[in-house]
Amino acid sequence: MPTHLSFDRHVDALARAGAVLREAASAAGPDAPVPTCPGWTVTDLVAHQGMVHRWAAAHLRGDADHDATASEREGRRATDPLGWFSQGLTALIDTLAATPEDIKARVFLNDAPPPRRFWARRQAHETTIHSVDAISARLGRWPSAAEADLDSALAADGIDELLTGFITRAKSRLRSAEPYSVVVRADDTGHAWTLRVSDGPVVTIVGETASPEAVFSGSAGQLYLSLWNRADELTAKGRSDIADDWRSRVRVEWG
Repeated sequence: MPTHLSFDRHVDALARAGAVLREAASAAGPDAPVPTCPGWTVTDLVAHQGMVHRWAAAHLRGDADHDATASEREGRRATDPLGWFSQGLTALIDTLAATPEDIKARVFLNDAPPPRRFWARRQAHETTIHSVDAISARLGRWPSAAEADLDSALAADGIDELLTGFITRAKSRLRSAEPYSVVVRADDTGHAWTLRVSDGPVVTIVGETASPEAVFSGSAGQLYLSLWNRADELTAKGRSDIADDWRSRVRVEWG
């Protein structure tokens, strides 16, 4: 699963997304609900993302004793949750910069890039998606891709991570007794993927194959948010139940 972007681009995206998340969370207020994450408040969102930053940095440092539950609890109880969040983001960026390229560390997606690249990419997209959640809290509704102001190259890279790394895992719930294929096509960047869905793990092929049962298309930003279930802006052609199946079965949740 080669990344579409460089390490530096991922770190830049991580920093930018963190700034967007903080600004939107501040504007929304700590008790505001998060429409894209039902049941969460902004405090929940900030504590979760700050915990994940600390958890990722701990993996890169080889800190096997890191307590993610305690970290998230600390974020919820912080007198300045956004300041606590920023400290964790800065520490993660500094840790990524200091990590050797040949570091041995845990990764958890199929066909993942080397650990330093993996964690920069994963946290860039983790934070970007949760920055969209913060925007939804500020707006009081799901934002559009245009309102999220996503970089198209970053969005295409995130689609690739989702389709080749996440949904191909054995734990993915996207299954079908009747096999079918779906083409996902980003009209503005030219990227495309073909998903072969069966009663086993999804197989993703980079590129477009002929005669799929469904095609999901749109801009990279629209697809990125829609496939992560943060928007409903993709254009679905072919069998209508396939898009419904995606929305009900594809959930990437903290484990």
